[in-house]
Amino acid sequence: MIDQLFEFVQNHPVLVAAFLAVLTAWLLYELRNANAGGVTPNEATLLVNREDAVILDIRDKNDFKAGHIAGARNVPQSSLDDRMAELDKLKSKPIVVVCKHGQSSGAVQAKLKKAGFEKVLKLKGGMTQWQADSLPIVKK
Repeated sequence: MIDQLFEFVQNHPVLVAAFLAVLTAWLLYELRNANAGGVTPNEATLLVNREDAVILDIRDKNDFKAGHIAGARNVPQSSLDDRMAELDKLKSKPIVVVCKHGQSSGAVQAKLKKAGFEKVLKLKGGMTQWQADSLPIVKK
């Protein structure tokens, strides 16, 4: 199997080089976007304390009730479009978008920025990272 791989690489160097270039570009793009517009849990805490930032939890209601950041507003991602009007008064405040693992929050972040919100950030690692850092949560 390995012999066939080496033979393929020797017979098709341009194809292999193109594949490696595309793979490298894709990885760099993903790494850059994964950290863009994100804050760590400690940075999020500082934003709340110093700039009166709003924590927007986009997880579903059951996950929110199981444990969330104190003072967070729950607007599930599935109902964000319907509830956008109630967020309009927060356009000038910093907003930290929180999801379960930090993967879904990027789409909501982009949607809010497009809707005219001035400073929208996502919580890197989401609630999973928040809890891993042993930061307090509220259960209802």
